[in-house]
Amino acid sequence: MASALSDGQIHTKLKEVDGWKAENDKLKKDFKFADFRQAISFIVRVGFEAEDAMHHPELFNVYNNVTIELATHDAGGKITEKDFDLAKRIDAIQS
Repeated sequence: MASALSDGQIHTKLKEVDGWKAENDKLKKDFKFADFRQAISFIVRVGFEAEDAMHHPELFNVYNNVTIELATHDAGGKITEKDFDLAKRIDAIQS
């Protein structure tokens, strides 16, 4: 079972990921793409990474905008190390 990170730990770890923020007990990041095709392609790639990590994000899409929120269910819906690990994998897809 994953353990929730403290506010201090989260603040420190946010320096390791680009553009992510902690909001309402979740890691959150907004992505913008040229069009819907690129946005949905990104979502599919995120899905494969998430399945591989056995850690599934909340995905929101409107046309070329994608918002991803990460929290760990077995830690009471709080932010854990698993969320930061997946955030890094997601960032690697985009780069």
